[in-house]
Amino acid sequence: MAHDVALIPGDGIGPEITEAMRRVVDASGAQISWHVAEAGAAQIERCGTPLPPETIELVRELGVAIKGPVTTPVGTGFRSVNVALRHTFDLYACVRPCRSLPGDGSRYRDVDVVIVRENTEDLYAGIEFEPDAPEVERLAELVAASGQKAFRPGSAISVKPISAEGSRRIVTYAFEYARRCGRKKVTAVHKANIMKATDGLFLRVAREVAESYPDIAFEDKIVDACCMGLVQDPGQFDVLVLPNLYGDIVSDLCAGLVGGLGMAPGANIGDELAVFEATHGSAPDIAGKDIANPTAEILSAAMMLDHLGEAEAAARVRAAVTATLAEGTTVTADVRRALTGSTAGAAGTAAFADAIIAFMSK
Repeated sequence: MAHDVALIPGDGIGPEITEAMRRVVDASGAQISWHVAEAGAAQIERCGTPLPPETIELVRELGVAIKGPVTTPVGTGFRSVNVALRHTFDLYACVRPCRSLPGDGSRYRDVDVVIVRENTEDLYAGIEFEPDAPEVERLAELVAASGQKAFRPGSAISVKPISAEGSRRIVTYAFEYARRCGRKKVTAVHKANIMKATDGLFLRVAREVAESYPDIAFEDKIVDACCMGLVQDPGQFDVLVLPNLYGDIVSDLCAGLVGGLGMAPGANIGDELAVFEATHGSAPDIAGKDIANPTAEILSAAMMLDHLGEAEAAARVRAAVTATLAEGTTVTADVRRALTGSTAGAAGTAAFADAIIAFMSK
C-alpha cells in the first residue's frame, strides 16, 4: 500500500533538490503517493501568507510531509515557515543526525552525533516586543518592582519560556530515541549556571527523566563547554538534547564537523505528525543552476522512510548515497572541491541523483 506524503518544494534551490529526492525515493522500492503543496515568498502575493491554509490542511490530513528550504527574511518580514509549521502542529522534537560521509571535506572522521532540539519554547517561541511597544514599559515596571536589575530604555525584548512539561517531553524523546536506536548516552546541554530559572528548570527535569533510563548513560554540559568539547573530540558525544536556541546553534556546529549543512538531514516530529527537511537554507543565489547538493534532502527522506516503517528502503537510500560519495566520480561541486580542491568535473543536482539511483539498481 502506498504511503501518502505531502511534498512542499519550497523556494530557492528547494524545487531542484526535492525533485532529486523524489526520484531517489521512487527508486528505493518504497511506494509513495506524493501530494504537492506550496509554501514560500511567492505565495504572499497570491494569498497573503507564505504558508497557505490549504498547505496546512494537507499536512494535517496526511500526517507526514517533506519540504525543501523556504527563504526567511533576516530581521524583517514574515516569520519562518519552518517555525510556523512546528508551532501549528506542535512538532516539538527536531532531530538532526550528523554522521561523517565520504568526501564531506571535514578534518574530522567517524563523527556520529544526534541533536535532539526542543522546537516550540525558549527564545524561538516568538514572543517579542519592539522598543516602542507599550508592553516594554509595563515589563520594565514589573522588573523594577521585582527588585531585579533594570534593563535600558529603548530595549527590544524577547521572552524565553521554558516549561517543565516541554522539557520533560523533549528529554524523554531523546532517551527513547537513544534506546530505540541503540545509542549509549544522552547529554543535556544548558546554561543553568547563569539562567538558573529557565535553563535550571530544563536541567532539573532532565536529571529526573534520566533516572527512568538506567540503561542509558547521562551527563549534562554547559553549552559553551559543550561546543568546545565538540570541536576537540566529537566522539565523546552521542545524543545531545537541548533547548531551542542552543539546539539551533549546536546542530549547525555539528553539521560543520561532517562537511556542512549540505550533508545534514533533519526531522520535526510531534505526537501526531512529522515534517522532514534538510537543515540548510534556500540558497537563492544558486537557484535554477543545477549545482545544489541534494544529499541532506535525500537523507531527510531516508529518515522519513524509517518513520513510515520502510526501513529496508531507507537503508538502500543511505547505502547508495554513501557509495556514490565514496566513488567520487559523480558528485556535486561542493563535494568535488572537498575531494580534489577543484570543482572541475563536478556533476549537477540531477546527475548526482541519477548516480545514487544507479547504485540502488546494482
